[in-house]
This record gives sequence, C-alpha cells and structure tokens, in this order.
Amino acid sequence: MSILRSAALFVVAALFEIGGAWLVWQGVREHKGWLWAAGGVLALGAYGFVATFQPDAHFGRVLAAYGGIFVAGSILWGVVADGYRPDRWDITGALVCLAGMAVIMYAPRGN
Repeated sequence: MSILRSAALFVVAALFEIGGAWLVWQGVREHKGWLWAAGGVLALGAYGFVATFQPDAHFGRVLAAYGGIFVAGSILWGVVADGYRPDRWDITGALVCLAGMAVIMYAPRGN
C-alpha cells in the first residue's frame, strides 16, 4: 500500500509543480496577467509541502525519483494543455525517466 500512496503523492506533486509552472508561464510569457502568475506561485509552494508526505525519509531520493515523474508529467501536460505532439524520442525518454524513478524509489533495499 505504501507504493500506491507514494505514487499518488507523486501525481499530486506533479499537478502542483507542473501546473504552477504552467500558470506562471501563461501569466508572464502569454501575457495573461499577474493573477495567473500568482496562482502559479501558490501552486509551486504547495508542491513543496506535498513532497514532504512521501513515506521515504530521504530528501535526495524522493526528489531524484520525482524528477522522472516531472519529465513524463510535463510531456503529458503539454499534450493536454497545449496540444503538444511528442515524438517517439520524447516518449522513449519519458519512459526511461519513469523506469529510473521506479528503480530509485521502489527497488528492494537490504537496510
């Protein structure tokens, strides 16, 4: 059950971080205004708290593993929010990152 909880927390963290960065991007780069950017800053702050709920106690491991989620999630966000069309190398890279994340976070350890 802790792997399921951990995976759910990674998804929530990705929604806050990627969504927050996207809101800042929209506010500044797409000239949608500072309220969009402010919403993004709040979401990015929430992301920082979500990561602390991971069951693993090692900050470096959690954030390194989250990197794989961030890569794959960012591509998926681009598809859904911006109509981005990933090519086979984008997808392959995202899958490699997810595999790396799974090894870092969920590999059996003897300690």
